[in-house]
Amino acid sequence: MISMLPELAKTDIVTVLQTAMAPAFLLVALGGMLNIFTGRLARVIDRSRVMQSRYLETEGAEHILCVNELRDLQLRIKYVNSAIYFSVVSAIVVCVLIGLLFAMGLTSYPLLPEIVAGAFIGAVLLLSVALIQFSREVRIGIRDFMIREEYLENSDKAK
Repeated sequence: MISMLPELAKTDIVTVLQTAMAPAFLLVALGGMLNIFTGRLARVIDRSRVMQSRYLETEGAEHILCVNELRDLQLRIKYVNSAIYFSVVSAIVVCVLIGLLFAMGLTSYPLLPEIVAGAFIGAVLLLSVALIQFSREVRIGIRDFMIREEYLENSDKAK
């Protein structure tokens, strides 16, 4: 079937394929980020299971710390889940963008360049929101990872 295409159309297809490479790389990057996000989500869920098992075993100040960490873990799950959601939607928009690039390269529909530009901007905005949500989760995780003051020795007393 391709042999029946005029030489100009073959050249157009090659050009469109070359143009579609940039969004394809973005799609690969999104896949890598999704891998990181889901790994992070799995670790947070594992930690929440440990803390839930400790919930009934703790009392007093230790119980309050356990409850606070469980609340933070719930927030982290929410943020990572939303980062995954926005990354997936961004990846879908990139897939649509690649299809639109082919349509733009093979047809002369006048509004396609604006639609392609809008799809690219939308994909990048969704990716930005995903990264912001992931950043929020990381900040909570780092805050929870901080060593509590009661475990640190005061170095001023040693001097």
